[in-house]
Amino acid sequence: MSDYTHGTHEVGEIPPANTGVIWRTFWILLGITMIEFTLAYFMKAGGLRTSIFVIMTLVKAFYIVGEFMHLKHEVKSLIWAIVVPVIFIIWLLVALLTEGGSIFELR
Repeated sequence: MSDYTHGTHEVGEIPPANTGVIWRTFWILLGITMIEFTLAYFMKAGGLRTSIFVIMTLVKAFYIVGEFMHLKHEVKSLIWAIVVPVIFIIWLLVALLTEGGSIFELR
């Protein structure tokens, strides 16, 4: 190998893995999941519990996408190009469920 070094590593050498970020992400996701399981056992089934689960699941999904797919390190326009359609799709689903529920009650 040559004597040229780039930074603290030699050319061609693989830098050590940064496992601290992965473990931090693991503990955060584990904490959110534990809260979800706790709510599943102690809350009465209903719209509030379902709403909390959906919100917490979306938080976990955005965190996973941001960390493991490195979206949080991208330019803001790319982030908005992905987030805005997701928001509209969620809005569409809520609108369709609301309309479907009201039509079901009218019949």
